Amino acid sequence: MDNKDFFHKFVAFLTAVHQVTHEVTKDVKSDDLTPVQYSILEYIAVSQPVTLSQISDCQHMSMPNTSREIKKLSEKNLCEKFAVAEDRRKQYVRLSTEGEAMMNDAFTRIEARFMHRLKDASQEELEEIERALDVLHTKLFYSGKS
Repeated sequence: MDNKDFFHKFVAFLTAVHQVTHEVTKDVKSDDLTPVQYSILEYIAVSQPVTLSQISDCQHMSMPNTSREIKKLSEKNLCEKFAVAEDRRKQYVRLSTEGEAMMNDAFTRIEARFMHRLKDASQEELEEIERALDVLHTKLFYSGKS
């Protein structure tokens, strides 16, 4: 396969990932959250603790907008900022107990939809999918940044 065909296959794959992500995550967020706020909480849930700059980078948001959204989420008792003893200047963000509960509920619903999509897959196919996910994660999606 030449590089151009390989790249087009990658673009088609990313498009499909976005479509499936939309399907499995629709209607899982609380009505009092914006899509941006839910996306931030989802990122924190899988990557915590995180810095404001990590959230900003991942969400393609300016630092002032990120700070404003984190403030709103903190006011809703869904996340909290904290400093580490080694460097009091560096602020981290993590989910609060309420935020953890909300995201656990969302992930439970997403998992059910995910497993429903795979209901007809054999054990061998599930193992093959798992291996493919591992390769994609380590070779393509892992940025190497901490």
